[in-house]
Amino acid sequence: MATYDDPRILRAIAHPTRNRVLHELSAAGSLRAADIAKRTGIPANQASFHLRQLAKYGLVEVAPDAGRDKRDRVWRLVDDDITLNPRQIVEQPGGDAAYTVFQRNSVAWGHHLVDQAFQISADEDNPAKRIVSETSLRLSEDDAVRLQQELNEVVARYREAGRRSDDELDLYSVYQIIQPMPDLAGEDENPA
Repeated sequence: MATYDDPRILRAIAHPTRNRVLHELSAAGSLRAADIAKRTGIPANQASFHLRQLAKYGLVEVAPDAGRDKRDRVWRLVDDDITLNPRQIVEQPGGDAAYTVFQRNSVAWGHHLVDQAFQISADEDNPAKRIVSETSLRLSEDDAVRLQQELNEVVARYREAGRRSDDELDLYSVYQIIQPMPDLAGEDENPA
């Protein structure tokens, strides 16, 4: 697992399209720009551009062993788990602004995921299409860390199984937050 603290990397992955490219590569293991273009609905030249930008910051690399020949360019993540160190990022020049952009985009994406999860659609009869779960636990800090590690192991197992599958599988988002229970949103400070 690589930990990044460069504000430029944070800006690179804050871009919604580049973030989606990272998600596609994480799920698939390795892909061509044309594969990414097909999966994301962007032109292949845009997919290539975003892959080169991510490579510039050491997040993706060409996987020469995965191509059919030397001209076949296949990309993969340098590390499956991208971890950021926000405290070190904001202490660097330009870090505070980069973190603000990243945070704003991440919050917007989180809202989008939750909004989509609660949409009622034609798929509502298929419970596997949207699975929403919220649980409250009493944990020590050590237990919270262990829980996150165990969840990461489960997710990694499913990621590897998806990568090995020959079936055309859907891309699912697994969005995890483990944190102390926050204060109530919009709680009236002066109850009647």
